[in-house]
Amino acid sequence: MKDLVWSNTLSVEVDEIDEDHRRLVDLFNILTHSVAEGDSPDYQEAVLDELISCTVWHFKHEERLMLRHAYEELAAHKAEHQDLINSALELQQKFLQAGKRIENEDFEFLEHWLTEHILVADMKLGAYLAEVM
Repeated sequence: MKDLVWSNTLSVEVDEIDEDHRRLVDLFNILTHSVAEGDSPDYQEAVLDELISCTVWHFKHEERLMLRHAYEELAAHKAEHQDLINSALELQQKFLQAGKRIENEDFEFLEHWLTEHILVADMKLGAYLAEVM
């Protein structure tokens, strides 16, 4: 598995959101390394759980900023957050039911999930927040 590399391409130009995104990228990379290096399934489970927990926290952070600054697309963005969390929880259940194994397709899903959300929905949010903050 390749590492996700933070770059300006992923920056939404709002420091506090970028800091959250960097942490999520770091956790993704920790998870991929733990699988590649054969760390224990319990350790991998803990990293996956932390990734999901940090993602939930990050989404709440974004939603607070959207509320504070009257973001008109709050409902749609929040719905996307919920869909992403539901998908992550399904992946977590699959991991637990499949003998605690994460497959390459799971990493591809996580990578796409993380980068696609940042590059589309969060870029729009970042542009809006950069204007109003």
